[in-house]
Amino acid sequence: MHKLLTATEAVARYVEPGAVVGMGGQNINRCPMALVHEVIRQEIGQLTVVGCNLSLPLDMLVACGLVARTEQGTGNLERYGTLFAWRRAVERGEVSVGDHSHLAMATRFAAGALGLPYLPTRSLLGTDLLEDLVTAGVAVEAVDPWSNRPLVLLKAMTPDVALIHANRVDVSGNVVIEGVTSHEVDMVRAARVTIVSAEEVLPAGSFADRPEQVTIPEAYVTAVVAQPFGAFPTSVYRAYDFAEPEVKEYQALGRAGDDELQAWIAANLGDSFEDHLKIRDASGAMREALVAQMGRLV
Repeated sequence: MHKLLTATEAVARYVEPGAVVGMGGQNINRCPMALVHEVIRQEIGQLTVVGCNLSLPLDMLVACGLVARTEQGTGNLERYGTLFAWRRAVERGEVSVGDHSHLAMATRFAAGALGLPYLPTRSLLGTDLLEDLVTAGVAVEAVDPWSNRPLVLLKAMTPDVALIHANRVDVSGNVVIEGVTSHEVDMVRAARVTIVSAEEVLPAGSFADRPEQVTIPEAYVTAVVAQPFGAFPTSVYRAYDFAEPEVKEYQALGRAGDDELQAWIAANLGDSFEDHLKIRDASGAMREALVAQMGRLV
């Protein structure tokens, strides 16, 4: 089945107000920036955003007032700092938060992927996080019936829609991700709908003679979007490195305040992701350098 759509079509069709959105990517690696930009353009709000390390995509959504809740392991850009718009919104009570460990979030996606209502884990035992999750109704303290040791039952996480960016995908939805996948494979299998943007979209059957390369099979993918540099300014392994000056500029604006960040988004979003890339890198020289830099790393 041909699943190729534009980002505008895919987001309009499958991302609804109030949806639980599973976010792919990790920190500064392979974030679904093109898809998130389109959510912002269409002003789809009241979202619950879930993932392991929710980073730049989440902060942009929060800065635009589109997020009501997050459930995550962390929310930061590691050495580049916290997510400032998200932190301010949480402190003001505008966004509610369900704090997890990374393993706890991965376990919840795994339960959803397996079609189970919950999975057991020993992550969170002895922590304040567990108390909050028990109160929220997503965790239950229990006892292993064989060993009598304590454990935690974590409720499955089944997003309404998952957004990920990949190296390659065919028009049928067979996805190839190179490098770290983190929680994404289980998250996609758990989600009701998945939109995949990719650096390269190939004809149907392109992986028929090399099925071992497929990270996520077509059965779990709803829509395919062709978008070179669709993770910019984050990286895509073997394709291009992350754009450190872009990340630093965004974080400086985030520190400055919401008005500065919102003004930057309004000025740089453009009418499409291609517009955004031209605004940020009119000559293409930055992208060429990022490709070359990744080439030196791998």
